[in-house]
Amino acid sequence: MLSLSSTPSHLFSSFFSFPVNSHNPKSSNFKIFKVKNCSGGKKMATLVTNTSFGFKNLIETFTVNVQKAEGRELNVPLFAPFTIATSRLEKVENVAIRIELSNGCVGWGEAPVLPFVTAEDQPLALKKAAEACEFLKRSPGMTLSSVLGEVGGILPGHEFASVRAGVEMALIDAVANSIGTPLWRLFGGVSNTITTDITIPIVSSSEAAQLASKYRKQGFKTLKLKVGKNLNGDIEVLQAIRTAHPDCLFILDANEGYTSTEAIQVLQTLHEMKVTPILFEQPVHRDDWEGLGHVTRIAKEKYGVSVAADESCRGLADVKKIVKGNLADVVNIKLAKVGVIGALEIIELARASGLDLMIGGMVETRLAMGFAGHLAAGLGCFKFIDLDTPLLLSEDPVLEGYEVSGPVYKFTNARGSGGFLHWNNIE
Repeated sequence: MLSLSSTPSHLFSSFFSFPVNSHNPKSSNFKIFKVKNCSGGKKMATLVTNTSFGFKNLIETFTVNVQKAEGRELNVPLFAPFTIATSRLEKVENVAIRIELSNGCVGWGEAPVLPFVTAEDQPLALKKAAEACEFLKRSPGMTLSSVLGEVGGILPGHEFASVRAGVEMALIDAVANSIGTPLWRLFGGVSNTITTDITIPIVSSSEAAQLASKYRKQGFKTLKLKVGKNLNGDIEVLQAIRTAHPDCLFILDANEGYTSTEAIQVLQTLHEMKVTPILFEQPVHRDDWEGLGHVTRIAKEKYGVSVAADESCRGLADVKKIVKGNLADVVNIKLAKVGVIGALEIIELARASGLDLMIGGMVETRLAMGFAGHLAAGLGCFKFIDLDTPLLLSEDPVLEGYEVSGPVYKFTNARGSGGFLHWNNIE
């Protein structure tokens, strides 16, 4: 196993995947120099290149030695309650995770908690995060790949996916800090910016119109509207938003709230209003595979609308089922549903199968959203980007991180995710 602080400089190329014709260390793509390690002590050699760094190579060769690891409550107020078809959130009660390696480099992660959506509540998330952190602290050095595999065993499946995602984020962030590269470049380097939609939760038609007008002024061109609790009320809200922001693009998100008949009725009503959503997300219950496939076929053939699977996409097996049955046009990747490694596996399968990709989140701070944003920017393969929930929080506990200009996020940090917390302030 290779440890960054002890690896000869001529072996650094083994950490990365380079495009053709860029393997020559004498080319202008390479620069080897000395930088201080994260704790400000001994120096280590770091290779910097303007090509994308290979994540798959990195996880097989970088040795992780965890010195400190801990999870703490991350409680943040919202501007207003966040209501969807299946739940209502009064405030954010997530779990922040901090991991420090033996070289002093620190990584940050976040496990979001959304009632009736994530399997974990905050007490359970804290308990499972503590188990994973204790394992990391007592483990000998091993490759990042091995560590992530062990974490997957401690926090398996959908049941602990949110905590697993938080721990994976923190580990990968710490390693990215160790090698001195930002996450967006580690994940492919396609871009360092993304443009997100913004969500209007289930509210009255007058409140929805006010929000739409506000977001229009802020430069948002795509609005994601939560629907699925009341069919007639949903139509009224849509009409109000259309009046307040006539040029906006619509995403409808029913969060499992409709029957297949109701979902098609919504599309017909919108068609009569001369409104065509760019996406209809999770129109039916997560286990109503027949209904999902039916809505997908009618939406595409009759109305020209794509349908996304969100709650129905909770793992690789679900995506295989969706592909085999042509049950959706799009799958929504959320790290809290499947973890970071699980997300990368799903992305690979979806792209190979011709499915379009969406990236979203729960209700999260800029810690988790920043990581997801880096992933989306670096890969550059997401047709729909829904990473807006930090904009719904009345406080921002995250320092530094990405720059926000209306719907545009720009990742300008030199290494890792770039965002962090004042750890002692959230005890």
